[in-house]
Amino acid sequence: MTPADPNAPLRPLPLLIFGSRWLQLPLYLGLIVAQCVYVFLFLKELVHLVLHAFEFTEQQIMLVVLGLIDVVMISNLLIMVIVGGYETFVSRLGLQGHRDQPEWLSHVNAGVLKVKLAMAIIGISSIHLLRTFIEASAIGTPAARVTSEGVMWQAIIHGLFIVSAIGIAYVDRMTQHKN
Repeated sequence: MTPADPNAPLRPLPLLIFGSRWLQLPLYLGLIVAQCVYVFLFLKELVHLVLHAFEFTEQQIMLVVLGLIDVVMISNLLIMVIVGGYETFVSRLGLQGHRDQPEWLSHVNAGVLKVKLAMAIIGISSIHLLRTFIEASAIGTPAARVTSEGVMWQAIIHGLFIVSAIGIAYVDRMTQHKN
């Protein structure tokens, strides 16, 4: 069987189906706008921290810093989805050999992207859980912002994220060994 000419025009239906990948472009552009909102949130929280640094307790400073770390991790997640998703599902970015190309982008595929996203979600969940544990010392007081039941459910959900990530990584590893 002779390979198809890569320059031959596609028939109408395959052209429509293949071209439909560009419908994701507005979604990625929307995520870039969301990234801008997270940059604004980060700067707002940073200014809040600096202006109140002499008034805050160590615990309050730690909670604000954890919030900043949370914003950065969500921002990293957005970058992975925007860059990795666009490169994997829409079109090549043409970054080969560019000095700023992220290392992980050179070997990204849908499976690798899923594992990286799962790990990022676990990291974000860990930050939220750590903030909850810090705030849990106030349980039983009028100032409590969390309940013991809320802490339990958050820990259970975090555990499920970890189990899911292990499952995703295991399936990805199995499929890579078969190919």
